[in-house]
Amino acid sequence: MPTMPKSLFWARTDTAGAEHALLDDRDGLTARGVAVSVDPIACTCRYQLTTGPDWTVRRLEVEAEGAGWQRSIRLEPAGDRWRVTTSEQGNLDAALRAAGHPPAGLPGTDEPDRLADAVDVDLGGSPLFNTLPVRRLRLASAAPDTTHRITVAWVLVPSLAVVPVEQVYTALGAGRVRFASGTFTTDLDVDPDGWVLRYPGLAERVPGR
Repeated sequence: MPTMPKSLFWARTDTAGAEHALLDDRDGLTARGVAVSVDPIACTCRYQLTTGPDWTVRRLEVEAEGAGWQRSIRLEPAGDRWRVTTSEQGNLDAALRAAGHPPAGLPGTDEPDRLADAVDVDLGGSPLFNTLPVRRLRLASAAPDTTHRITVAWVLVPSLAVVPVEQVYTALGAGRVRFASGTFTTDLDVDPDGWVLRYPGLAERVPGR
């Protein structure tokens, strides 16, 4: 497995958790990361992401694991649709019920055609994935008020269910990008390369030592 030239680390601010990503962004993006969180149940999530030179997604593989269960999913664009492959071991729904949460249902999607308009992917709880549209649309250096409305294939954690979601990204200038989805809006602080420094209410990047 090739080594990666960059290492980014975020601490969750909404719950106990963190994310560590190793990546190479010199010609598109190759990244692999690990995220841990206790919400809604203790879970380790591992991912591998590859894009083309234009930052369009070529493949995303995610594995989520907790006590008594494990799930995985692979997303790949295939012409005008997405190919979605899943696997499951154990019983996540039983673990959720035992912790007082509703069941998550199955991983993936029963209707992959609903993802046809998705350009980017997003992984629940991960600030790394906000960089995909920021870099692809060059929002870190765009004129203030430059706005793009996109559809993403959103992978929920821990269920690994995939749903199409509309998101809006707006350049604010001075290293800030507004992110909105549905009724939710927040202003992301990003570095000159578009990597998230602060996602209010979710995570903050921890400088390397």
